[in-house]
This record gives sequence, C-alpha cells and structure tokens, in this order.
Amino acid sequence: MHFHGMNRRGFLGKTGLGLAALAGFRRANAQQASPRRPNILLIMADDVGYECIGVNGGQSYKTPRIDAMAEGGMRFEYAFSTPKCVPSRVTLLTGRYAHRTGYTWGKLPESEVTVAQCLQKPGYATAVAGKWQLNLMKDNPSYPHEKGFDEYCLWAWHEGPRYYYPWIWRNGKLLKDEVKDKYGPDVYCEFLIDFMRRNRDRPFFAYFPLTLAHFPKKDEPPGPEGHKTYGEMIAYMDRLVGRLLDALDEMGLRENTLVIFTTDNGSPRNVTSQFRGKSVKGGKALLTDAGTHAPFYANWPGTIPAGSRNDDLVDFTDFMPTFAELGGADPPKDRVIDGVSFAPRLLRNQTNGREWVFTEWEGPYWARDRRWKLYGDGALFDMRADPEENRSLSGEDIPEEAKRARAKLEAVIDSVDVVAALAADPNSHSR
Repeated sequence: MHFHGMNRRGFLGKTGLGLAALAGFRRANAQQASPRRPNILLIMADDVGYECIGVNGGQSYKTPRIDAMAEGGMRFEYAFSTPKCVPSRVTLLTGRYAHRTGYTWGKLPESEVTVAQCLQKPGYATAVAGKWQLNLMKDNPSYPHEKGFDEYCLWAWHEGPRYYYPWIWRNGKLLKDEVKDKYGPDVYCEFLIDFMRRNRDRPFFAYFPLTLAHFPKKDEPPGPEGHKTYGEMIAYMDRLVGRLLDALDEMGLRENTLVIFTTDNGSPRNVTSQFRGKSVKGGKALLTDAGTHAPFYANWPGTIPAGSRNDDLVDFTDFMPTFAELGGADPPKDRVIDGVSFAPRLLRNQTNGREWVFTEWEGPYWARDRRWKLYGDGALFDMRADPEENRSLSGEDIPEEAKRARAKLEAVIDSVDVVAALAADPNSHSR
C-alpha cells in the first residue's frame, strides 16, 4: 500500500480548464425543488466500511435489513466520506469542506450553519440521536439546539460510556441514572422513533449518527455478557435500522420519507473482513478507498424505483444542498457551499452532473473522478487498474489520458482553495 506524504504544496500548475466554471459548477443547484416536502431520516453508522455490508458483497456479517433497504431503493456506487468521524460529521452538516470550516477536533464552530438550521426555516421538526462528538456537552448542553436540532439524545464526547451504563444527554439534561440499565444504541433509536411519531403530521428531519460499530474505549464498562464483538455490533446496527423502518411502516409514513444509510469512514484497521472472496483490512484514518469509499443507499417507496443503481459521484458536502432542495430551504448565501444536490437523481433519476469529488483530513487531501485520483503530494492513481493504489503514475512516459486527468484534477484542487487555506494556516482544521 502506498503511503502518501501530503504536506508538500505548490505542485499545482495552472491549466486552461476554466477554474471559475468549475467553481460555479460546484455550487450550482439549478434543479427545482420537489413539489412535496418529504420526511428525511439520515442513518450514519460509525466505523463501518463498504466491505461490511452484504449487498455490496460483504461475507463476514449478516445485514439483512440494510440489504433489503438498499435493494428496495437506490445504491450509489461512488460515494465518499472523509477517513475519520468528526470531519465527516462537520462536512455532512455544513455542506463545506473541512479547510473552510476551521473546525478543531470535537468542535463544530459556532459560525457554521447546519442543514438542520436550514430545514427549521420552512417548518421542519428536527432531531438528532446517537454520537454527536461536536462539543463537550458539559460545557454547553444547549449546543445541539443552537445548531438547529429541536430535540436531541446524544452521547456527546468521551465524557462517559456510549454503550453500557451510558452517559447520555437529552435536551439539556444528563440521563446517567435514568438509562443505566439500558443499552445506549437502544436509547437513541427509541428516542428517534418517539420523535417521528410525535411529529408525524409535519415534515421532520431525523438524524441518527449511530455509535455502532465503533469499538468501546478501554475504560468503558462491559455489559452483563461483556462487550459485543465487531460482528455482533454490525448485527445490532442492522436490527436498529430495521426497527426504524418498521416504525415508519407502522406510522404510515414510508412513502413520504426519504431514508438514507451511509457510514462516516472505513472499518477499524485491526478488523479484517471477507469481501467478494477476498480478505479486506479496514482502512479507518486512511485516504484510500478502504477509508473513504462509503456504502450509501437511498430508499423512498413510490419515488425511488427498487433496484436502482447509479454511478453518480457523491461526497459528504452534498447532503446539505440535497436536503435543503428537497425541503424547500435555502442554504446560507454568505459562504461557499461546496456540495452539489443529488435530489435530481432521487426525484427524476437525472444526474446532477458532478464530475469530481474531494476529501481531506489533517492536511492530506485528494480529488478524484470515477477513474483517476490525485493526491496533494502529486501521486496519481488509475483506480480501475490499481484500486489498492500500489503504483503512482508520474513522469513523461505516462499515458496521455493520465496527463489529461492530472491537469483536470489539479484544476479541481485549485478551485476548492485548499492549498491557499493550508498555506495561510496549516493548523486551522482537522485537529
């Protein structure tokens, strides 16, 4: 596996590819909003790689409810997260790449506007339950409210356990004693089901950033039968997805609810799984596909045909403009929103025309299309021929198509302003 030293800058050459046009494309949302405003349930697993899900070809774990959800809707084959949890969460909520937000580790800056804040304006009820990790709740238990969530039930940070004898904050109150006999993931799931039931007569945005299947910290207390294994946590995650879908069915809300399942980054690097007949090691914290290629499924009966598959490029900045478009909301206009709405694909099976995606973490970064991937140190890979990134293409003897790809992706990197941001303050984000 190639290790990329990403701190070298200034390799980008100017090209004639129209950077203004690229930047304009990136921010474009030309499609009209849906005539009906759906409920939105966003489920994001923690530390679960693409190779873990059965419908993708995973063979180590049973994920029947997620598989059925994916097969009953649309599978996005080119969706990409960041390689770690906090930058994925910040990017998802704000629609902005990490170097623009100036976030520090475990802190969503007060200046950032979230998709929940946007959806509140046209009347959505909003809630989040699960893993927050965007502020120390003991310092400000109102912060999720301030960031647009009417209600919350959260394991906030490493203030206490997330699984057994969980340390959970709910709407400003610490529930330590009230939930000491419950399994944390059940508490988060039950909270969201109750929220959806109470708000069934108005549009809602329910965000479920699961704590599963992240390994417990060493000091977290075990349950009556010890801590669950990674495989047991995957199975429990799948059951919780099923509980949410069953609840929507019981409420009669499935046909007006968009349900999305994805994950924040790859599996832990000490986990090896069987995938399409091969052993695959987890890639968390790596910028390779093992760390950033996210499973991503959208299910919306009556709107998204079952069995749909597409090769649209998606990264985590795209959630904000997509949900805003579907909900009839306006993203903030006083800042760059990097994401491109994929609502046209969901509503009309039309591509949004995205030709590249970008991700970063702690300085390193890459831009890519479906075939080519360019890192910030100049390493270029043909992902079709070399998906494990063993041989970087460089020099004058590389194919002309590789040279053209390099020029295109250099222009992309230039257009997202990452080099200038890192040069101005290399410690401004991702710590």
